[in-house]
Formats: sequence, C-alpha cells, structure tokens
Amino acid sequence: MTKAELVDKVAATMQLPKHQTDTVVTLFWQCIIDALSAEDKVELRGFGSFRLRHRAPRTGRNPKTGDIVQVPAKRVPWFKAGKTLRTLVDYPLAVP
Repeated sequence: MTKAELVDKVAATMQLPKHQTDTVVTLFWQCIIDALSAEDKVELRGFGSFRLRHRAPRTGRNPKTGDIVQVPAKRVPWFKAGKTLRTLVDYPLAVP
C-alpha cells in the first residue's frame, strides 16, 4: 500500500476530503519521525512500536574493489509488531 492508497482509504472511511486526510497522514508520520529523532520510543498499542537501535562502528569491505572501509556508527529505526498485528497476519481468519 502506498501513501496515496492509504490516504484514499482513510478519506473514504472517515468521509473527509483527500487534502485534509493527506495532512493528517503526513502529520502522523512526522510525529513518529520527530519522536525517533529525539530518541523517544513510539508505542501504538495493538499495532507495534518504533524505536532506535544504535549500531557500533565496524570494518567493512567494498565488494567491487575488495578494499577495507570503516563504516561509522549510526542510529537505525526499528519496528516491532504488536501482538494483535502479529495475530492478524499469522491467522487472518481466526480473529473476528
């Protein structure tokens, strides 16, 4: 599903104009991005949680040339699915 498809589905469900729904979806994602930028954890009960994982610096290799390169430390966004989402994905007909 793309962002445009999500906006269309939410607009149809909530009976809002698409431009307003696009703003709501954009603000929702921006709030998650802002929280992760501030190193906060975002929990959406039943859906899942977003957090940052810190990767240590390491030595890597350029696959084309074989040269050794230093890969710097970085923060990586991480998503963990909630119990309800996992159940719906694993057993879609078991949950009403």
